[in-house]
Amino acid sequence: MKRSFRVFNSLVLLFSLIILAQLVTYVIPAGEFDRINNQVIRGTYHQVDTQPLPSYAFLTSIPKGLAAAQDIIFFVFIVGGVIAVIRASGAIDLLIASAIKILGSQPVTLIGGMVLLFALGSSTIGMAEEYLPFVPLLVTMCLALKMDAVVAVGILYIGAGIGYACAAWNPFTVVIAQNIAGLQIYSGQGVRCLLLLVCTGVGVHHLMSYVRQVQHNPGNSFVKDIDYSQGFHMPEDVRFTLSRVLVLVIFATTIGLFVYGVAAWDWYLTELMAVFLALALVVGVISRLTPNAIATTFCRGAAELTTTALLIGFARSIQVVLSEARVIDTIINGLAEPLQLFPSAVAAVGMLAVQTVCNFFIPSGSGQAFVTMPIMVPLADLTLVTRQTAVLAYQFGDGFTNMIVPTNAVLMGVLALAKIPYQRWLRFIFPLLCKLYLVAIAALLVAVKFGY
Repeated sequence: MKRSFRVFNSLVLLFSLIILAQLVTYVIPAGEFDRINNQVIRGTYHQVDTQPLPSYAFLTSIPKGLAAAQDIIFFVFIVGGVIAVIRASGAIDLLIASAIKILGSQPVTLIGGMVLLFALGSSTIGMAEEYLPFVPLLVTMCLALKMDAVVAVGILYIGAGIGYACAAWNPFTVVIAQNIAGLQIYSGQGVRCLLLLVCTGVGVHHLMSYVRQVQHNPGNSFVKDIDYSQGFHMPEDVRFTLSRVLVLVIFATTIGLFVYGVAAWDWYLTELMAVFLALALVVGVISRLTPNAIATTFCRGAAELTTTALLIGFARSIQVVLSEARVIDTIINGLAEPLQLFPSAVAAVGMLAVQTVCNFFIPSGSGQAFVTMPIMVPLADLTLVTRQTAVLAYQFGDGFTNMIVPTNAVLMGVLALAKIPYQRWLRFIFPLLCKLYLVAIAALLVAVKFGY
């Protein structure tokens, strides 16, 4: 019984949270703010008359959640198929083998560099969903280095979470929040860049402590009983060939093209899927795979991610329930209003607490900015907290919490890809979040003292 509880299936967990969300809607009154262009108008919260959700809403919310998350779900399927085609060429395994050969004896350099790389991607252009293709590759690399899948996901998601929390130029969080706050866009970036380095250092230290425990005794691994024999092993043939090197060059060029497309042409998942499909076709031709082989490999890779796709839809269903019951604004209003009773330092930390809780109900960074910042900005003025500090509290609450909230569809997808039960991930990431929140609280207190 105890063992069964410890490995609680993520799908069961999310289904339970959907039911819990519906029960909560029967207690919390429905209400909403007036909005202009999706932006909340402070002081306009009012209760609204609405019918309670029907008893079966927790069931109908699931297909609605799947529909609402369809862009990420289809992205997962396509990525699974494309990565399978690339791996069939042998190029990915050549890349992993080369990284192990060059930096395998320097795990701090390897892990620290990769965490910082993912952090920079999230800090600058807001990458998150785009990291999904790297999960199986990182797991394969970490297993070959006598680590485990928790390290692989830690490399990726610690980087992404810190990148969002300390973002310097993220267009989906910083730009929106500063625009709502009436601040100069990208102002205060020096402090955030410094915090990015500090928090990355804290994250790498936590990750390396776990790495040493696992390498000293594999029994310390949080996923020691999970089978990784299928899909994550290194093949015997990792030779350098012209076609494999060419595939790697094209793969890197494709990633670079998408990064430029995001910045210059506002590309997102639709364009990324199209680019990845083109990549699969090109890789298939270069590797001399037949059309049937490409199709078979693609479908097999996509099919392996069915569980991941379902978890993403189930995670999105929680927000569907709360939105249909119209209780999200009630929750946010109840959290934010008491802050004006406190002095500046306490109010700043209180803003962090509010943003942290709000991220459970609104896991979208931009969505959270539109809902909470119009409330936080006037509250900041009333409590003599600068608007820049209010934006920083929002970033901390959004970014750090992304690493733990089960309503974050991308997180649940990443964990499913790496075959890590949510409770195991919670055991690993919670101590790190405590450390990062101490840094965040200290940063906010210093910000208030010096009027940042």
